[in-house]
Amino acid sequence: MTLNSESPSTSNRDWFFPSQSFNVPRSPARRFFSPYPRTTTSFQNSSSNFTSPLAVPRTLRRRISHRRRIQNSAGATTDEIGGNSNDAVLIQSEDCPSSGNKRTTSAHKKYTDFVRWRMACVIAMVVMCFTSLLHKNFSLQYQVSDLQDEFSTLNARLRHCNISDSIDIIDSTPEHNISSASLKITALILSLMMLSLPLVFIKYMEYISNVRRQLDNTTEELSLNKRLAYRVDVFLSFHPYAKPLTLLIATLLLISLGGLALFGVTDDSIADCLWLSWTYVANSGNHTNSEGIGPRLVSVSVSFGGMLIFAMMLGLVSDAISEKFDSLRKGRSEVVEQNHTLILGWSDKLGSLLNQLAIANESLGGGTVVVMAERDKEEMELDIAKMEFDFRGTSVICRSGSPLILADLKKVSVSKARAIVVLAEDGNADQSDARALRTVLSLTGVKEGLRGHIVVELSDLDNEVLVKLVGGDLVETVVAHDVIGRLMIQCARQPGLAQIWEDILGFENCEFYIKKWPQFHGMQFEEVLISFPDAIPCGIKVASSGGKIILNPDDSYLLQEGDEVLVIAEDDDSYAPAPLPMVQGGNLPKNLIIPKTTERILFCGWRRDMEDMILVLDAFLAHGSELWMFNEVCEKEREKKLTDGGLDISRLANIILVNREGNAVIRRHLESLPLESFGSILILADESVEDSAIQADSRSLATLLLIRDIQAKRLPYREAMASKIHRGSSSQGSWREEMQQASDKSVIISEILDPRTKNLLSMSKISDYVLSNELVSMALAMVAEDRQINDVLEELFAEEGNEMQIRGADLYLCEGEELSFYEVLLRARQRREIVIGYRLANAEKAIINPPAKTERRRWSVKDVFVIIADKE
Repeated sequence: MTLNSESPSTSNRDWFFPSQSFNVPRSPARRFFSPYPRTTTSFQNSSSNFTSPLAVPRTLRRRISHRRRIQNSAGATTDEIGGNSNDAVLIQSEDCPSSGNKRTTSAHKKYTDFVRWRMACVIAMVVMCFTSLLHKNFSLQYQVSDLQDEFSTLNARLRHCNISDSIDIIDSTPEHNISSASLKITALILSLMMLSLPLVFIKYMEYISNVRRQLDNTTEELSLNKRLAYRVDVFLSFHPYAKPLTLLIATLLLISLGGLALFGVTDDSIADCLWLSWTYVANSGNHTNSEGIGPRLVSVSVSFGGMLIFAMMLGLVSDAISEKFDSLRKGRSEVVEQNHTLILGWSDKLGSLLNQLAIANESLGGGTVVVMAERDKEEMELDIAKMEFDFRGTSVICRSGSPLILADLKKVSVSKARAIVVLAEDGNADQSDARALRTVLSLTGVKEGLRGHIVVELSDLDNEVLVKLVGGDLVETVVAHDVIGRLMIQCARQPGLAQIWEDILGFENCEFYIKKWPQFHGMQFEEVLISFPDAIPCGIKVASSGGKIILNPDDSYLLQEGDEVLVIAEDDDSYAPAPLPMVQGGNLPKNLIIPKTTERILFCGWRRDMEDMILVLDAFLAHGSELWMFNEVCEKEREKKLTDGGLDISRLANIILVNREGNAVIRRHLESLPLESFGSILILADESVEDSAIQADSRSLATLLLIRDIQAKRLPYREAMASKIHRGSSSQGSWREEMQQASDKSVIISEILDPRTKNLLSMSKISDYVLSNELVSMALAMVAEDRQINDVLEELFAEEGNEMQIRGADLYLCEGEELSFYEVLLRARQRREIVIGYRLANAEKAIINPPAKTERRRWSVKDVFVIIADKE
């Protein structure tokens, strides 16, 4: 609407019926006062466009018209200038297109952000105004209903009360209603503000980030929203209880906001409204009892928020349970045990080791063994479940982890274990020993310290010094390759000794035990020998020498305070001293004269420690003995390997090396050898295939069968066996009988890496004995139970000192002589030997630590005794 008098007069009626919403803007330039009274109204021109009930002076009308003309002329001038400026801008933009586009884009972006911000503010204000008006309407409606109820109540009270009391009540009630209404309005506005605050905050952060990017003229800087989201992500990921805490805070906020909103739309107290809000959150069906638009709207909103929170809570609980079960399944949980045996690593020896530990813990009612390896927990448990032996109450706990990580070692309670066994990995010997060395370094770095000792299985004897240097007094080493090699040499010289070693190293029969007996102080070792009815003493742990163990001491040795007795017994609690029996040893029938005769021994295959085995044989064999080496290594390379290993062939005193090149699994190569002339044949696990136990055992098994078949065909009793076969024996039985007959003429010791292959060969009885990794597992278990036994085993396996031997009974008694075991023991002491068992002529196995040692029996000169004596 303008003040131009030439405009049509279609709106003159608006001044006869003025609208209440029309307000004339007041400014200093338009402020005027009429000199005429308000009751007088003049209409100067009925066709004017602007008619007011107030009289307008003519001078003012002229001034307004003059100002309008000035504005129109100024507008036309601006249009011309604007056109020219547009042309200039167009020309400039054509000359510099890039800079103009950037400015246009920046301006457009600023304008867009400004419009978004204004729209957000307008929407927030409209929402707040709408909710305020809605609440005002509801509040007035409730006030009317409350006033009606109170009016009826007051009418009833007026009938029973006096007029003065009624007047006081009427005066106080409106004030209470006014204060309650204002409080409810405040609560509703506060809840709405708290709901809209996150939206306003997010929009404000977005606006601030956009402004900063425009001022800095950079697009690489992250916005504040992304930074805030990153901080929230870090908080939820870093803190373990962040998600439940966030859910709890969201629940409390929802209950608080719902309670405030219900307080604003209902007549209940704030406490009742908070409780009602909690019921809506906990059970979304409680809002069905709400009456009225306001309470229903709030209750539905709170119930919807409660459903979201309940869904998030279910997700968190489900994730926590799944994560816990996944942690248990994968073996990531912590082991809370103490005085347990910890095994680090996984190899083929694990089954035999677990079996021996289970037997050792049977007397204690079972124990706990924890196995940690870099394998999946389910796979380890499945492999252990396939092992065919009884755990005898021992619990085996598997965990997945690396022994090189301190956190994983702490997870299996390494500091509380009574023994830690580090198994060598299958494969390359140097790599396996290097990993064992790193494992020992990790164990020594445990802050809490170690309660037990460390038993390390090594593959190469040369690495033993380095591991002991790193581990110190905590480490006991068992070199598996060296143990098997020395046992093979001992068993080749004395057939049947392997079975005795298996009985002593394993926990199923008799083993070594060390214990202190104060009642033996001041007694001689000769008296201690016959003091245990259920054990055989074989050494003393001397306290005055720092705990050094002396095997087979002199009879005159007096036990001092602190000394301990080393015995061979069935269990640690199965023996005790008894009163000394009356035993007389008597005299030996003849002097011990065992002449050394030349021998011929064959080695099939090549081992890494071949030079050590040659040196041991050179020390025990008679002068002029021959050692034949048959393998695929050429002669020059053999000499180079032996020289690099520290062996000087020219200094060998007793044996002569004979080299033959060939493949031990090819029959024509084996037939070129005089197999029937060898007293002992050792089939070694060849170095070229020792990384694979199955492949090495297959080669050893094939070599064994070929050698036995060639020997059976070359021996002179073949015709007699053929006649027996012709009488009706089966082909399979005749083949086995030929093999057994061939085994009577020569001893074949086979090195088998897999215990399962060893069981097959033992049942076929085509080999004298099979030495496998099972003996190494037994030694590891024995040292794990008592680290002092390692000193005993090292001496028995060493080149010097005492060893176990098998001697004929004719060296101690006469044919048919009746003697007790104690009497034989005392006779053997005349040569400083300790008899620990015997094998009868018609028996297959030897008896170690026999019972009824005082009972007499009739002996035969074909019987043999198992003794511990000096190697000389």
